[in-house]
Amino acid sequence: MTTAVPLPRVAVVFDFGSASPMSILASARDLARIVFLCDRSLPHVRALYDDLRALAPVCDTTGMTDEQIVAAPDCADLAGIVTFSESQLNRTAALADRRGLAFLSVDTAAAVTDKYTQRRVLAEAGVQHTACRVVRDLTELAPALDTVGLPAVLKPRSGAASARTCTVHSLDEAQVRWRAFTGAETGGSTAEFVVERLLSGDPSAAGQDWADYVSVESMTSHGDIRHVEVTGKFPLAAPLRETGYVVPSTLGDGWRDEVLALTTAALTALGVRHGITHTEVKLTPGGPRIIEVNGRLGGYVADLVRRARGFDLVRAALTVALGRPYSPPATAYRRHAFQYFLTPPMEAVALRRLDGIDELGDVPGIHLVEVLTEPGTALDWRRGTLAYLGIVHGSAPDHRGVLRLVDLIGRTLHVEYERAPESDENRTN
Repeated sequence: MTTAVPLPRVAVVFDFGSASPMSILASARDLARIVFLCDRSLPHVRALYDDLRALAPVCDTTGMTDEQIVAAPDCADLAGIVTFSESQLNRTAALADRRGLAFLSVDTAAAVTDKYTQRRVLAEAGVQHTACRVVRDLTELAPALDTVGLPAVLKPRSGAASARTCTVHSLDEAQVRWRAFTGAETGGSTAEFVVERLLSGDPSAAGQDWADYVSVESMTSHGDIRHVEVTGKFPLAAPLRETGYVVPSTLGDGWRDEVLALTTAALTALGVRHGITHTEVKLTPGGPRIIEVNGRLGGYVADLVRRARGFDLVRAALTVALGRPYSPPATAYRRHAFQYFLTPPMEAVALRRLDGIDELGDVPGIHLVEVLTEPGTALDWRRGTLAYLGIVHGSAPDHRGVLRLVDLIGRTLHVEYERAPESDENRTN
């Protein structure tokens, strides 16, 4: 009689992110035992803490230092560590460093979570120079814009999901946006921002019906970079909010090869040796250009890749966290999978009515209509992509079929909003 060898234990530093607890546990089946590291001082963790404890082992890290966490009994025999949360990348890197586990290095985690540092590293490595300046207060906007040039992008130095991010075409507009992002009604944020030169897109690269940027989902183990997917995008909503994704993308082989080569160069320059990365790439008349590299799984991408070609990116992230070499299989696309975000206009301040959900759910090719907002709910475009009302999940045999379904979504749903009165903020659009 043989004794079964227990599966290795992987810690997941938990917070709001790109993989749910259930999807993590499902992907870990027969691969690893999961323990969630949970800091209850974080609102998202606090709201789900009891549910998490019912699903899997939990290590309560509230108030603990990194040294105390790695010394905790629940972390005594870890074989790997990972996070699916942008906000936890630096802490996860510090914990991995203390235990000698496979993850982003401390320096790499700092670079992929700091947009200014990332631009500097890529420029110093000769990968790409993009004019970028840090802005700490309103008085620094004018000199930063003089250096960077217009039009420009104003965004937090650290952040995700296009929150408090916009284009600016004049100093007056930049000042209005700065006040909107840092005023008392937003909690009086003192976070640093950056301004960088806006990259001009080539509408013909992906096609007129699609956005002029893509993302690359990559996995790296012991410095061996493997690109898993190039994800296509629907056109952005003002001011710079994502409206959804499609897998596969519409890029031709020439563009795809250039995008992947640039991504490899960026990941190498940033020192990525372990982990899953999500790299956004602008398609410009002069070729692809890095928008930013993110050191974690891209939001919503795992679902798309799984539905389109049966590949589990969450499981891949756990495998890489164990320090194992991994090569993604050359799986064929079974369908063209998409997620389309129900994005309100910038001037919408509350949802009044949303009708047509049941009718849309009966449409062939529409698999799920996920409504996240109820009538009466306040809306705020400054939340970025996450200001959406919900997500429509679907698929079609080809890209033309995807576009037909997206058009049908617009014709089937009936939405009414309460809108803000015209203001200086809205007149800048």
